[in-house]
Amino acid sequence: MQITDQPGAVLGVTVEDFDHTTASDTDIGTLKQTVYTKKIAVLKGQDLTPEQFLALGRRLGRPETYYEPMYQHPDVPEIFVSSNVPENGKQIGVPKTGKFWHADYQFMPDPFGITLIHPQVVPEQNRGTYFIDMGRAYERLPGELKKEIAGTRCRHSVRKYFKIRPHDVYRPISEILEEVETRTPPVVRPTAFTHPMTGETVLYLSEGFTVGIEDADGAPLDEELLKRLFEATGQLDDTFEHEGIHLQSFEKGDLLVWDNRSLIHRARHTTTPEPTVSHRVTVHDECKLYEGMPAA
Repeated sequence: MQITDQPGAVLGVTVEDFDHTTASDTDIGTLKQTVYTKKIAVLKGQDLTPEQFLALGRRLGRPETYYEPMYQHPDVPEIFVSSNVPENGKQIGVPKTGKFWHADYQFMPDPFGITLIHPQVVPEQNRGTYFIDMGRAYERLPGELKKEIAGTRCRHSVRKYFKIRPHDVYRPISEILEEVETRTPPVVRPTAFTHPMTGETVLYLSEGFTVGIEDADGAPLDEELLKRLFEATGQLDDTFEHEGIHLQSFEKGDLLVWDNRSLIHRARHTTTPEPTVSHRVTVHDECKLYEGMPAA
């Protein structure tokens, strides 16, 4: 296994000659530590069946099956499928996923530490995923803004970007929203926490899932504070030219592994999308999202 920094990028490494079937426990430990410190690892030369992809995920931790069945692979439900390419006239997975800034499962009681993406059909143009390192973003916050958010908490919900399911057709929107709030009620997390693997302070908020901010006693704070945080971290920059935004490209045979604690990401979609299919496996590692997190 050979690990090299991505040239010209502030985060990410390339990993050559990695085979999960022959990798030692030491190799796996090295890969995970690299993901925590370099944030993204691009495994080259990977051509895995869904079953093999899940087996790789199990080497890194405990897989989490997505809670909505329409996203699940028909043969391997632990795999989340993003696809705009029908198979035998049938939609598999969900198209145009993740077109907003978010961390995976940020709105759930027990978010996982590591995300793996294995592109299956790769667009010729506009390929890639945008990332923001929220550890680095916290470091770059003005001192006064850091003081303002000290001890605060953010509220996260899937409500804003919940995708209507096939069986929701003709249902009243109020009924669907009530179900969303009941099944996935908002969760509250510290606005910033200490990463259990690296010790860095990480901002934990996103334009897609963070719906409010409150003080240590639970009193709501001005939404303008949340907007200032989104702006400072680059999440309101529709040009994607903010210095904190990293575009991670990929090609056929690549497999991306990233730190879901400290990175938020946004899929790169266009108004005239090309065929694209990706498989995702998400895994819990040895620690909770942060030390002292309440049990789910």
